[in-house]
Amino acid sequence: QVQLVESGGELVQIGGSLRLSCAASGRISEHALGWWRRAAGKEREFVAAINWRGSIRNYADSVKGRFTISRDNAKNTVYLQMNSLKPEDTAVYYCAAGWPRNPNRESEYVYWGQGTQVTVSS
Repeated sequence: QVQLVESGGELVQIGGSLRLSCAASGRISEHALGWWRRAAGKEREFVAAINWRGSIRNYADSVKGRFTISRDNAKNTVYLQMNSLKPEDTAVYYCAAGWPRNPNRESEYVYWGQGTQVTVSS
């Protein structure tokens, strides 16, 4: 059983940066890890994913070049570095773990955190 706890979300100005962290209780070194987000009134959407080795990363087109996903298996932690933040990045951000064949597919993740709120405002 894996439990995931996100942190790092806060109010930030347009163009600013944040780093989200997701700490796992339980071993996640063999899991792929992903970040998802849900804006108010919208469905949860894929943001980024990283394979168990950290050698393959996938990003949504909307965040490519601005967000970077990374992981530290020794610390059982996954990170999401977010730069050049825009108002449309405002959402609750969730981390997820599993063995997805398609990292963009929400249903293929087994474990989910409770989320952390990111608000981008002027």
